[in-house]
Amino acid sequence: MFKGLMQQQPLMISSIIEFAERWFPKVEVVSRTVEGPVHRYTYKDMGARARRVANALSSLGIEQGDRVATLAWNGYRHMELYFGVSGSGAVLHTVNPRLFAEQLAYVINHAGDKIVFLDLTFVPLLEGLVSELPDVEKYIILTDRAHMPETSLPNVICYEELLEAENDTFEWPVFDENAASSICYTSGTTGNPKGVVYSHRSTLIHALGSSIPNGLSLSGNDSILLVVPQFHVNSWGVSYAAPMNGCKLVLPGPMMDGASLHELLDSEKCTLSLAVPTVWMMLTGFLHESGNKLPHMKRVVIGGSAVPEAMIRSFEQEYDVQVIHAWGMTETSPLGTLNFLMPHLQELDYEEQMPIKLKQGKSVFGIDIRIVDDNNQVLPHDGEAFGKLQAKGHWVTSGYFGEEQSDSVAKDGWFDTGDVATIDPDGYMMITDRTKDVIKSGGEWISSIELENIAVGHPDIAEAAVIAMPHPKWDERPLVVAVKNQGSDVNKETLLQYISQHVAKWQVPDDVVFIDELPHGATGKLNKLKLREEFNDFRFS
Repeated sequence: MFKGLMQQQPLMISSIIEFAERWFPKVEVVSRTVEGPVHRYTYKDMGARARRVANALSSLGIEQGDRVATLAWNGYRHMELYFGVSGSGAVLHTVNPRLFAEQLAYVINHAGDKIVFLDLTFVPLLEGLVSELPDVEKYIILTDRAHMPETSLPNVICYEELLEAENDTFEWPVFDENAASSICYTSGTTGNPKGVVYSHRSTLIHALGSSIPNGLSLSGNDSILLVVPQFHVNSWGVSYAAPMNGCKLVLPGPMMDGASLHELLDSEKCTLSLAVPTVWMMLTGFLHESGNKLPHMKRVVIGGSAVPEAMIRSFEQEYDVQVIHAWGMTETSPLGTLNFLMPHLQELDYEEQMPIKLKQGKSVFGIDIRIVDDNNQVLPHDGEAFGKLQAKGHWVTSGYFGEEQSDSVAKDGWFDTGDVATIDPDGYMMITDRTKDVIKSGGEWISSIELENIAVGHPDIAEAAVIAMPHPKWDERPLVVAVKNQGSDVNKETLLQYISQHVAKWQVPDDVVFIDELPHGATGKLNKLKLREEFNDFRFS
């Protein structure tokens, strides 16, 4: 082999904060704290405090490979842990506090976390679980001495006092780039949550992949409001990509209501923000009620579940904000696809573009996708064939933590996402359903996601879910479970008539049930498993 004569440097997460500290020392990180006030400092400050974290972990006996948990909102202290923990060689476990109590205990024990860093909000939560966490040695509360609470947690340490006892001189270690950097658990809607272990290499390449123009197009000109939680797949990788690109970073803490988000978007002149649709529903609701605008925003990334057409139209036509529809999952770090229009599609008028905008988009370099049938045979990208969606790439899992093998990874290395999708000739992928949610009626498949998007397009519907119900003749038929907008008097007949204008007659749901609130899982997605349990006794009349 004729080898290139290039330097070899392992891909280390610590290199990101070193780079930001050296080349973007004055760029701000702005946080709304749990204690209340807005906190400001720079990447230079963050780098110094991340080194203090690394020294503190060493003083506490944490070694390379040890797992360190966080239960925290988006904030500057959480950012310090992102780099201080992983950079030192330990493994950051960002725990989702919205999991059920038994799932919280399960993931902390399964990961083998030795230390838990937690925000003030979650002290009562862990007080109720401490007896079930025998391996946790220390609980470090992310606050200063003035705000330390009275608590029954054992071996409690004040975070600010911990850092004050250390200095900011620390030489980031260099080790195998394939070493574990962090671990995130799936939301566990069926069975126990599963651990996905990211490496330094995969994390760094993922941050690069998300930064490019066909990705999030990040630069030092951006001010990012990071609404997607840092406990959701490492905040979609933005906690790494933002300092890598010198972006100003704005962190909302626990205040996620529309008014609080708008205040930060406006005061910090944010150009980009990322969140799931339910968050943007709150923001646009606030904007409609208050009459406020988004003068600085240029683009918004929406992922986690399909984006309703009405939401795209609202952002783009009312507020002149580009919507970037995204798809991914814990197992893909999470970036899978992003929706950007190719030049020949930009020439179409807006109405012709809309069916494309509703798709989840195209792969970026570093990850590939395909669709296969039940025999794992690859299906064509013709926009008609639909099959099981699989992914493969530099930041896709090869298996789950603690499991010897995974049935989700095919023999040829492709990961089975559990989604059903189509891919059109231009490469735009569209999720038509989850494998377990697809409705099979009379031998034909009906997309529950398509019906949900249509239902939410009705001006009197706030949110809708479509689930399969048993049918004596057709095996399964769709049922719409919907939440009305406040003050609406929409009825079943009106909604079904509206849906019938957009789909074939045989795809129109058989019934509609209105409820006050739909169940959501730990990541904000519709919890259809719980919904099916609630409607287990439902029968079509």
